[in-house]
Amino acid sequence: MTATEPAARDAMAAETSPQPAPGATPPRTPLAARAAAELVGTAALVAIVVGSGIQATELTDDIALQLLANSTATVFGLGVLIALLGPVSGAHFNPAVTLAEWWTARRGGAGVNARELAVYVPAQIIGAIAGAVLADAMFGEPLVKWSTHDRSAGNLLLGEVVATAGLILLIFGLARTDRLRFAPVAVASYIGAAYWFTSSTSFANPAVTIGRAFTDTFAGIAPAFVPAFVGMQIIGAAVGLALVAVVFMRGRADTE
Repeated sequence: MTATEPAARDAMAAETSPQPAPGATPPRTPLAARAAAELVGTAALVAIVVGSGIQATELTDDIALQLLANSTATVFGLGVLIALLGPVSGAHFNPAVTLAEWWTARRGGAGVNARELAVYVPAQIIGAIAGAVLADAMFGEPLVKWSTHDRSAGNLLLGEVVATAGLILLIFGLARTDRLRFAPVAVASYIGAAYWFTSSTSFANPAVTIGRAFTDTFAGIAPAFVPAFVGMQIIGAAVGLALVAVVFMRGRADTE
């Protein structure tokens, strides 16, 4: 055995060892780094959603084209953010996802603990508000102007339950089947589709909902309707977890 063999063996082990997949919370990353990733990622996501909405309304009066531009930018931006920050924090960018992970961890699964939950959620909310303010600043809008966009209809609330349940089913279904490596494409594609097939255009995210209340633009939501949207998103997360338990039910080994 030569002196270089141990080093070569260690290098090969490092290359072949499993790497954190987007959507999975890497246990060895410092909590401060994970919180920063969640704040920056959520801020960037909201800046993309709000900024592309402003840009779309400035370029066309066609509402369908505005939604197409907004959803396309969100799909590409979200996919990039998950691929970039997934190995750091799991790329939740969403308190509903973080709460669902915490719940599964309490029941013996993988996920964040209570301390991490208490750090992630405020970081996501602060990031969402900062992202909305940044988007307004880039387009010369008032930095903070409460939205007047009425989203009070009951069918929109149902849309939020459906959108959030589908998102949770997708993420935790990928985790159950060991396919989280597909999360950047799968999650971004789902959100892009949900823009169009849900009546609410798929907020599906309490932090993003709060952030969008700070901008009176295409993507905004009036503050009075934020609690109802967030409540429906939490219900949707619970429905999503229930669907995961049923659809991806773990089998038991047959006994002799």
